[in-house]
Amino acid sequence: MDDVKVIIDQIPIRYDWASHIMLLGIVQGLFLTLVIFLRAKRTSAIHLFGWVILIQCIVFADVYLCYTGLMKYVIHLNDSTEFLVLLIAPSLYFFLFTLLERQAFTLKKHWPHLLLPLLYLFSQINYYTSPEAVKLNAYLGAYHHNLGFVDVHEDLNYSYHFIKDRFRWLVLVSFTFYFILTTRLVYHASKKGLVSPKNIKVDRYKFSRHTIIVFLILGLALFIVFSNFDDDGGDHYLGVLETLTTFITSFFILSESRFFEKSWISDKYETMATDSLQFESIEDFMDSSQYYADQEVSLKNVAEKLDANANTVSKLINSNTGMNFNDYINQKRILLSKERLLDDDFSHLTVEAIGQTVGFNSKSAFYNAFKKHVGQSPSAYVKERKAPKRS
Repeated sequence: MDDVKVIIDQIPIRYDWASHIMLLGIVQGLFLTLVIFLRAKRTSAIHLFGWVILIQCIVFADVYLCYTGLMKYVIHLNDSTEFLVLLIAPSLYFFLFTLLERQAFTLKKHWPHLLLPLLYLFSQINYYTSPEAVKLNAYLGAYHHNLGFVDVHEDLNYSYHFIKDRFRWLVLVSFTFYFILTTRLVYHASKKGLVSPKNIKVDRYKFSRHTIIVFLILGLALFIVFSNFDDDGGDHYLGVLETLTTFITSFFILSESRFFEKSWISDKYETMATDSLQFESIEDFMDSSQYYADQEVSLKNVAEKLDANANTVSKLINSNTGMNFNDYINQKRILLSKERLLDDDFSHLTVEAIGQTVGFNSKSAFYNAFKKHVGQSPSAYVKERKAPKRS
């Protein structure tokens, strides 16, 4: 025990530009997590995003302690967050899955994605329950070879080393696998052909594409650091990169904040309660009844059907989609029209007639809405989709 204390006292404390940047990112990430948890609904995608940020903050707090030498004061926690590193990639995937597919993450359905982190956690039980001297040696081996090691007199089981020595490969495999899954998810979302309204600076699809880029950059950074450092000595570069992504994320969130709108103080919705109606109820009603295909649909009629206030319905649609009521209805009409334009059961109808079946009362209204949401005319869409594929 005396040897442990002697070597711990020799571990230097290091503060430099990297440590300051890492600490800044951790504090900002924790603050962002707090805001998300206080503001977002527990079933929403953004709440899951809060967990993504929190996991990363915990992991890089560990890196910060190791890099600065402060880990010597809590040496029993050394390497205690490794299993959380294996949660970063799947948690990002869960967030985008919930955001784009509008399906909640549930342990019952998605538990296989947690197997790798949990199996790694169980494989390291012997390490977690080892004496302090074992954890000190692990820390010294990664950061302070020159200080030597302490003697461990107990007969310990070191079988956990077999998996621990392959931890970096597990991390790279995890990031590669979930990068592929996430890219596939965003690709399928983009194939839906939706174009966001112009008043939205960063919609869910753009945010998802940006996340893919961050995913790729982080994966490449992992590979570069793992290739150039035999131990954990390069992890602080990843911490600096994480700080950068945290502040970029904060910037995008603030960019969409109503705080910067001229009329936010006098917002007519501000004093209205919306607890009695959820956006999901509006979605369920629209999708199950296809009421949006009725040419007489209006905000007032929808509110009456839902037994709610019209302004409340309008607010929920705007805050959840970034669209006004008319754009929201037209987007759903366009999605239905895209199906019918390619459906043989509707092939006997003209393009104008199909527009009428989904709720548009004129050819021009249908064409304008279709081009706004799809980016091309109905005729061009059909021609492109039905054109014979070249071998």
